[in-house]
Amino acid sequence: MTSKILTSNVATVCGWWAGVAGALAVGAGLLESRPPLAVWALAGAAAAAGAGLAARARVPLWAACGLSVTAGCTLLMDVIALLFGQRVDSVTGAVAHALGLVGALLTGAVAMAVTGRRDVAAGAPTGPPGRWIPYLGVLTFLPYVAMKLHWALGGTFAGVSGAEVLAESERNGASGLWLTLERWGLDATVLMALVGILLLFCLIRPWGLRLPRWLPLTPALIGTATLVPYGLLGLGYLVLAQTGAVGISSGAFHSEDDTLLVAWIGYTAFSGYGVALLAATRWYWRRTREHGGPTPLRRP
Repeated sequence: MTSKILTSNVATVCGWWAGVAGALAVGAGLLESRPPLAVWALAGAAAAAGAGLAARARVPLWAACGLSVTAGCTLLMDVIALLFGQRVDSVTGAVAHALGLVGALLTGAVAMAVTGRRDVAAGAPTGPPGRWIPYLGVLTFLPYVAMKLHWALGGTFAGVSGAEVLAESERNGASGLWLTLERWGLDATVLMALVGILLLFCLIRPWGLRLPRWLPLTPALIGTATLVPYGLLGLGYLVLAQTGAVGISSGAFHSEDDTLLVAWIGYTAFSGYGVALLAATRWYWRRTREHGGPTPLRRP
């Protein structure tokens, strides 16, 4: 009975979400000449969610979930910008990103309920999914961290010096905090990478299970919904660019090869960490839901 009530409540909230998301999409389409792409993905997600809720059909609900992930996959970039006192590229886009992530959770939950999926207690994991998971996140981030720190300390990589990176940040309107950290030899994205690595260990270690459930899950869900599609789609595009099937802008770099080198390092870090975070988050979600809250693992 409790499960049915919870499912009904989630479906109701999902319906309200679809209405808000649809209204935002319509408003942005009417008031802005070129709405962000996330708005169009959100509009499709809202329409699919409405159809799925009306028919109690899982296919449109899963489609809505996928479109919501597409709409919200750059939310983490907005969060990082706000944390370091920077402006987001588009307020409408940032709202669409946030609604996209919320929609992915809601539509996914309703779709699983419609599908009839249930986690059986006997099949729930009794231990961490694998000690290799956080180390995968560490390994994939190491080249990225080394590259960023090398620039922050004034070194040159891929034909670009640290001074050029700092000047580019200033031209792009980076906040005073961001620029100050770079002048001190610290890169803001490196600090966030270190926090992300700590989050991985938090999700699978006993001390992390003692925390309130929402505390690690909130950043974990944002990171997963952002980095997995962002990283994997980026790698797919790089494969096409590397083979010459599509072009790639050199941007601030002096050659296309330099751009590809830096892009491979970045997207490998994002996708590798994202997959590791997905596995750890899935295990933590099931483990804490089974026990109804924070429960430390017992040592043998």
